[in-house]
Amino acid sequence: MMSFTSFPRSCDPLRWWRRYAPERTALVDRARGTRHTYAEMDASSDSWAALLRRSGIERGDHVAVIAGNRREVIDLFFACGRVGAVLVPLNWRLAAPELSGIVAHARPAILFGEQRFRALAEIATQGYDSDLPWIDLDCDAPQLLAQTHDDPAADVAIAAEDPALLLYTSGSTGQPKGVMLPHRQIFYNAVATAIAWELGPDDVAPVATPFFHTGGWNVFATPLWHRGGTVVLFDGFDGAGLLEGLAQERCTVAMTVPTQLVMMRESARWGMELPSLRFLIAGGAHCSQSLAAEVRAGGYTFRQGYGLTECGPNCFAISNDDAINRPGAVGWPVPFLEMRVVTGSGSEAASGEPGELLLRGPQLFAGYLRDAERTADALAPEAWLRTGDLAQRDSDGAYYICGRRKEMYISGGENVFPGEVESAIGAHSAVRDVVVIGVSDPLWGEVGHAFVALRDETPPISGAELIAFTRARLAGYKAPRSVVFLADLPRLGSGKPDRRALAALASRPATSAATGA
Repeated sequence: MMSFTSFPRSCDPLRWWRRYAPERTALVDRARGTRHTYAEMDASSDSWAALLRRSGIERGDHVAVIAGNRREVIDLFFACGRVGAVLVPLNWRLAAPELSGIVAHARPAILFGEQRFRALAEIATQGYDSDLPWIDLDCDAPQLLAQTHDDPAADVAIAAEDPALLLYTSGSTGQPKGVMLPHRQIFYNAVATAIAWELGPDDVAPVATPFFHTGGWNVFATPLWHRGGTVVLFDGFDGAGLLEGLAQERCTVAMTVPTQLVMMRESARWGMELPSLRFLIAGGAHCSQSLAAEVRAGGYTFRQGYGLTECGPNCFAISNDDAINRPGAVGWPVPFLEMRVVTGSGSEAASGEPGELLLRGPQLFAGYLRDAERTADALAPEAWLRTGDLAQRDSDGAYYICGRRKEMYISGGENVFPGEVESAIGAHSAVRDVVVIGVSDPLWGEVGHAFVALRDETPPISGAELIAFTRARLAGYKAPRSVVFLADLPRLGSGKPDRRALAALASRPATSAATGA
C-alpha cells in the first residue's frame, strides 16, 4: 500500500471552496427543504468540531452516528477530520444483536443519533464496556451547538494513512468487517473520479444511498465536494421520488443500485424527461443486460460501474458510446489504479479468459480494524487486493465483471457464472428480479437453482417455461435446473440480494420448485 508522511489541510474541500466560491451551493437537503453553501457548511463543521473537542473527543477516537441521510452526518464527517477522529456510521437496518457486535468491535467514544433510532441504539449498546454518551441530533445537538462560540483551536495535522471512516461490511459471508478508509483513499478516489468521470463544479448529483455504505460517501459526494459541485441529499429511497428530485434539482449525474433501478422502472414517473442528466450509473451489484436495455429504452443514458468498500469505490470509467457498444463492460481503470486478472494458478489470464480481479493503488483501504488475519488474507504479495470478483478483459483492455468467485459453480466440469444466467433469465418480460445459485447435484456436481420475483402486471409463467426461455439463449449446462418463485428476494442492508439466505432456503426440501430435465 502507498504510504505518505503527511496530508495537506488544503485537502479539506470545504475549507478550499469557502475561500474560492463561498456562496456556491454544496448541499441540498431534500427531506428538510434546505440549501447550504460551502461557507455555511464550513462554518457548521467548525462548530461540530468544537462540540467534539468539548465532549473530550481526541485524535484517533471513534465517533459513532446512527441516523438517516441528513446534513448533520456530513457536518460530523468533516468535523471528525478536523479533530483527527474517525466517523463510524452505524447501519440502522440491522437488528439489535447484529448492531451490538459492531458497536463492541468499533468501541466508539460517543454516539450521535436520531430519536427514531434511540431504542435500537439502547438495546445494541447494552453491556458495552464504557458509559457511551448519547447526543440526540434533534433534541440535544442544537442546544449544545448554540453554546459553542469561536473556537481558537486549529485543525489537527492529518496523516494520509489516518482513517477518516470506519465502515462495516454487510456481512453476507459472516461477521461484518470494519473497513478502515484513510484520508488518502478518499482523496485519491475523489481526484480519480473527477478526472475519469469528467466531473466539474457545475455537476449536481443525488445521494440516496445510506451513509453507512461507501456509496453514500464516495461515489459522488466526496468527489463532487472536491470539485465544488452540489450534492442533493435524499433521506430514503422511492423510485418516483428520486426521479422527481433528479428533474427538480437538475441533476447531471446519478448513481443507483440495480434494485433501485427496478423500483424506478416500476414507478409512474418512469420515462419522465431529465434533460440535465448526462448519465445514470449502476453499481453495487450485478446489473442484467435486459435491465440496462430497459433503462436506455426509458430515454436515459446508462453506464455500469464497479467498486468495493476496500478499494475505490469508483474503479473503472467508460464513455456513453462504449457503454452501448460494449454491453456489460465497466470500462478501463481510473487514474492511479493498477489491475490484474489472474487464474487459479496465479498466472495472468488471457484476453477473454475469466479470472480473479486484483487491484492496487492509493485508492486502497488501510486494512480491517483489529483483524490482521483477514487483512492479510485480502492482500496478495506486493499489496495487490484480492477482490474475490471474477473479471475478464477484451482485446482493447476493457473490463467486464463476471461475478463473485465464491458464487461461480461448476456443472459437469464447466464453469458457470450466475451473473450471465441471471441476465438471460432477466430478459424475460415477466421477471422483476432473479438470483441464481449453485446447488449440489449427484450427476453434474452442481446445477443452477433460480429464485425469481415476477412483475405484478404480467401473466403467470411457470418455472419450466423460464428454464426453456434460458436454454434458448445459453448453453444447456448453464440453464437452471429448478426455479422457485418468491414475492420478493431477501436483501442485505446494502440492498443487494442476500445470497446466503437464499442458499439456506435452497438447501431445504423443494416445495415450490419447477424443474427441467
